[in-house]
Amino acid sequence: MSSDADAAAATGRTDIACRVIPASAERVYAAFADGETVMRWLPPGNMIGRALAYDFRVGGVYRIELRFRDGEGAGKTTGDSDVSKGRFIELVPGRAIRQTVEFESDDPELARGMTMAWRFERRGGETEVTVTAAGVPAAIGKKDHLAGLNASLDNLARFVARA
Repeated sequence: MSSDADAAAATGRTDIACRVIPASAERVYAAFADGETVMRWLPPGNMIGRALAYDFRVGGVYRIELRFRDGEGAGKTTGDSDVSKGRFIELVPGRAIRQTVEFESDDPELARGMTMAWRFERRGGETEVTVTAAGVPAAIGKKDHLAGLNASLDNLARFVARA
């Protein structure tokens, strides 16, 4: 684990969401490989997203924006958006993705970052996807964060079913 990941995991809480998706682990993993593709399924239902930068390789950086539709929420970066950036620290095709996440925010609690680990476990012709967010800042409400993680997993399941 990198020093960034160690620091994030040492503070904050851990939130976990899990879903069995009726697709192969390779197909699920492939949904992460391109920023435009990720933005088709990652944003929760009340948000839209765009990839500002996305270099899917170990050490590669990304920067994404999630924007609330019609001002339905309060953003961490602006009044209606969350901009986050990070880097990929582990990529194991069909098995795992680990990345750092840091919000662009004036709030130092939000800007310190966390780690996200995605694990893909084969279950016959299906894949159990577990996302673990470690070092979640207290400023991110647990109920809302879990709802967002679960919405993204639901979107991912629908996306790979159509792919």
